[in-house]
Amino acid sequence: HPTDEELVMHYLCRKCASQQISVPIIAEIDLYKFDPWQLPGMSLYGEKEWYFFSPRDRKYPNGSRPNRAAGTGYWKATGADKPI
Repeated sequence: HPTDEELVMHYLCRKCASQQISVPIIAEIDLYKFDPWQLPGMSLYGEKEWYFFSPRDRKYPNGSRPNRAAGTGYWKATGADKPI
C-alpha cells in the first residue's frame, strides 16, 4: 500500500517527466469509459485497492467541472479534493 508521497514521487512525477517507472504496477486507462466493476480485471496489481493513471475529462470545454459520465452510469464524488 503506497503512501501519498510514494505515489507522487515514485510514480506521478516520473510519469509526468516521461521517465521510466521501475516497477510498473499502475495501469493507464480511461476510467470514464468503464463501469466500476470492470476495473479490478484491468489493474496490474492489488486485490482490494487498485491504482490507475487516467486523463481527467471536463464536462464543458471551457469549464472546470469534471465529466463524471462513465460506462452505463456516472462516477459519484464522495469527498473534496485534498492537497498532497
